[in-house]
Amino acid sequence: FAAILANATIVTWGDPNFGGDSRSVQAQLQNVQRVYSTYYAFAAVCSPDGSVVTWGDPAFGGNSSGVQEKLRHVQQISG
Repeated sequence: FAAILANATIVTWGDPNFGGDSRSVQAQLQNVQRVYSTYYAFAAVCSPDGSVVTWGDPAFGGNSSGVQEKLRHVQQISG
């Protein structure tokens, strides 16, 4: 699970293999506007630039480092 707090940060919990542990990207999870999930991974859209932060199982979208520079001004994510 992932919850957006009033200060626009995220708290996650559950199985760490499926995104329940976001500590590796916690510093990037600021100004979160929206969170999307699959069974194995999460993606958060952050303001002000619409950047995307991902975490969870890398084989199922939890690692977006290969396209990170393209993930700006994102409006919506489908997965």
